[in-house]
Amino acid sequence: MIIVMGAPGAGKSTVLAKAAGQAPGWRVINWGDRALELAKAKGLANGRDEIRKLPMAAQARLQEEVADSLAKEKGRWILDTHCSINTPEGYFPALPFGLLGKLKVDAFAYVDAPVEDIMRRRAADKTRARDAQGKVELEEHISVNRALLGAYSAFTGAPIVMAQNPDGGLDGAVARLRALLK
Repeated sequence: MIIVMGAPGAGKSTVLAKAAGQAPGWRVINWGDRALELAKAKGLANGRDEIRKLPMAAQARLQEEVADSLAKEKGRWILDTHCSINTPEGYFPALPFGLLGKLKVDAFAYVDAPVEDIMRRRAADKTRARDAQGKVELEEHISVNRALLGAYSAFTGAPIVMAQNPDGGLDGAVARLRALLK
């Protein structure tokens, strides 16, 4: 299993879709989609952007249920998720060690992009209901993500591959990720 992470707007899902499409035998599972299915079934949220505004205890319960379902997955698969969740209470680890310990992680990939590119992509994405985040706040979020990514790697012993995805750099980011999907 490979976990692909990145700040919202870095192009993680776009890079992942293209890389996985060129790698037969791999399937992609999106953490947020799984969490939303559970949240909808429980009447907690109707959209992905509502989940991070739930009380922390409710988010933690959803995380636990998603991790339990992922622990049962077999074969070659890639988890599309985030390092941290920017909640009204602060940054929440997307993969607390208790949950991460349930998964057999072979590698982490972090898709990154310049802050200005991320901000432009977020502004153009009308499919999401993200809160406005200025440059300083986004830089802070990325800093928290990198710290958590290092902790996740140290905890699991799995290596990290960085994939830079600046505007116009999609093919390079895809190539970095494809190298993991042998």
